[in-house]
Amino acid sequence: MDGGQYNPRTVEEVFRDFKGRRTGLIKALTTDVEDFYQQCDPEKENLCLYGLPNELWEVNLPAEEVPPELPEPALGINFARDGMQEKDWLSLVAVHSDAWLLSTAFYFGSRFGFDKADRKRLFNMINDLPTVFEVVTGAEKKQQKEKSSVSNHSINKSKSNSKSEKLSKSEPKDEDEGFDEEEDEEHGETLCGACGENYASEEFWICCDICEKWFHGKCVKITPARAEHIKQYKCPSCSNKRARA
Repeated sequence: MDGGQYNPRTVEEVFRDFKGRRTGLIKALTTDVEDFYQQCDPEKENLCLYGLPNELWEVNLPAEEVPPELPEPALGINFARDGMQEKDWLSLVAVHSDAWLLSTAFYFGSRFGFDKADRKRLFNMINDLPTVFEVVTGAEKKQQKEKSSVSNHSINKSKSNSKSEKLSKSEPKDEDEGFDEEEDEEHGETLCGACGENYASEEFWICCDICEKWFHGKCVKITPARAEHIKQYKCPSCSNKRARA
């Protein structure tokens, strides 16, 4: 069930395991949300969402052995699917996924005898990343907007110029040089709506016209050349919602 499972024994190995599982869970709840939604049929038995170390995910029955080899994710997520608004259901699954990720990481830490310093270092490494809930709901992005009144101006200016522009400094112009530096610094706090990682100046990004979230082009399979021909870009999550409606 836990494809590619292994037993990480150092802080760095446990953190790498955490990041892989986290990436898989974020994919399930964002870019792969249509597939995830379909697999969580309320008519089926108790199902769990598993993040795998190899950055993949799966919806499956809980482990048969008691106690299981690893902590188990929230049981029966499929039963609530049709009884809630989709965004609320996804947010609920995201919160439980965060709790499971932490419990799995600290299970390894306890099992392999991490001392107080190692546990603290592991938690600090984990805490530097946005939670799955923050990525799925856009909460991290909202918090950043509240911290700076410049953020909206910078991002909206970029969007008005081109939805598919590369979020990097434009060629310096004397009168705009100061603003370019400010804009680049502001985008440095932007998170990808798919993987949740921070902006990097060398990477191509694109903004969804519907939810206004930014995405790495590679995460949503959009190249700069393809983006030039898109008049209105809709991310996978918004496209799936429109299709189901």
